Amino acid sequence: MTTLVTDTGFGADDWTDPFVTLDAANDASALDVPSDADPADIPLCDGLQMIRVDFPSSADGRGFTIAKQLRLRGFTGRLRAKGHVLADQYAMARRAGFDEVEISDELAARQPEEQWLFRANWQQHNYQARLRGSGAPEARRG
Repeated sequence: MTTLVTDTGFGADDWTDPFVTLDAANDASALDVPSDADPADIPLCDGLQMIRVDFPSSADGRGFTIAKQLRLRGFTGRLRAKGHVLADQYAMARRAGFDEVEISDELAARQPEEQWLFRANWQQHNYQARLRGSGAPEARRG
């Protein structure tokens, strides 16, 4: 089983449509994307509502690039990171464009909900926004 992580914490997966692979992507509502996919080759069909990007290892950051590129290409549906994403990476996943993270129940037991919720305020601690001058006034001081 898996656990779904959002800004509100742990929850059950509410997605019921099947996921298809890239080679069967025509008219799919949900797409499974491997970490080595070229974001430009991912078809953004009209009926596509969900894209799930695989993270085979917590050290493999290619999924963050895929998410960012999909958002830049105009994908507005649900974007999910799946696999070995750590609580420490949650803020980065959200900034890259992911809406949610799907982790194994084993990982959820090792990294409890409190660790993920600690990073759920990802917008308030965006150092890049502070560097650009768009962070909170108190964050720009000192």
